[in-house]
Amino acid sequence: MQKWLSIVGIGEDGLAGVNPIARALIDHAEVLVGGARHLAMLPPDDRREKLTWTAPIATSIEAILCRRGQPTCVLASGDPMCYGIGVTLTRALSVAEMTIVPAPSAFSLACARLGWSLTAVETLSLCGRDPALLQAVCYPGAHVLVLSAGQHTPAIVADQLTQGGFGQSHITILERMGGAHERQVEGTAAAWNATDVAGLHTMAITCIADPGVTGWSRVAGLPDAAYHHDGQLTKREVRAMTLAALAPLPGQLLWDVGAGCGSIGIEWMRSDARCRAIAIEPHPTRLQYIANNAAALGTPNLTIIAGEAPGALKDLPPPDALFIGGGLTTGNLLVTCWQALPAGGRLVANAVTVESEQTLLQWHSQWGGELTRVAIQRAVPIGKFLGWKAMAPVTQWAVVKA
Repeated sequence: MQKWLSIVGIGEDGLAGVNPIARALIDHAEVLVGGARHLAMLPPDDRREKLTWTAPIATSIEAILCRRGQPTCVLASGDPMCYGIGVTLTRALSVAEMTIVPAPSAFSLACARLGWSLTAVETLSLCGRDPALLQAVCYPGAHVLVLSAGQHTPAIVADQLTQGGFGQSHITILERMGGAHERQVEGTAAAWNATDVAGLHTMAITCIADPGVTGWSRVAGLPDAAYHHDGQLTKREVRAMTLAALAPLPGQLLWDVGAGCGSIGIEWMRSDARCRAIAIEPHPTRLQYIANNAAALGTPNLTIIAGEAPGALKDLPPPDALFIGGGLTTGNLLVTCWQALPAGGRLVANAVTVESEQTLLQWHSQWGGELTRVAIQRAVPIGKFLGWKAMAPVTQWAVVKA
């Protein structure tokens, strides 16, 4: 297909900094698209059609699609494929129809200024995204680069770091990188008070933990104390075993049916920023626990469905993996979940009652998979000594649908 759409990345130095190929794409376009800042870089006497981004962005995307086949150029900041408009456009158009010419990304420029290795830093965009995402990438010694949403972002980030036990973290604001007005503003999270910050900037954070703070691992099996709950919590050892059986892969979707406090879905999403999960739970108090835990542990995008399974499962997008932590004897629950799971999908179910265990035995006899029974004991004080306290044995069925 003929390439009619070009996406050109522009740095802080404006059109003077683009390469000859990018310049030719801009010059030969009949329609130019961009933010007001980018379109203002064009000569005042440029009479070509211009489209300014609107909210919602889908309206502007539709306007671009209406000009299919007409030479059109989108002006973007930095690298359009790094949290940029290029990613959005590739969801609506085949890359065979477009030419993408990036400029250095804000992350590349920031690493060049600070001497950081881009492959060794955590990257995050808070443009139109929940600041709680920061909690998933903070750990002692981490270098984090953040695309800010505006002047207010540094104060929000500083507060998040302080509340999360990283108040001594060092923050550097890198403004207008690559332009004549480039500037850096520095400080610590707990003492952050800078208000004179340019709207266009990137944040660089060196995470320094407060005394006694170790951060949360991304490996499955966070301490039970990481969660607010009312007792409906898959305990740490069983949770690690369950996530291992669910085997999350980047970009995959999990249904956590009867989510309790949300621990399985949260740790599924913590395994990779691209993992998605839906937590289905009918209890109002537990729904609030799920939301609070998801925000505190850096997975605010966990989808929460208030409702009783199997009825609440109707019309949900098909899962790659499915976990049932309770309610196995509920009529049609396992049948509904099995039917929703596509071929190759993984189902894991845990049982603690004899009746639920019998259900798993029946399904195992029909569909195969693996049955595992685990009994865990924890050492607890008995007077001046320690003794073993047994947790309820858990029977787990894990199966891949043929």
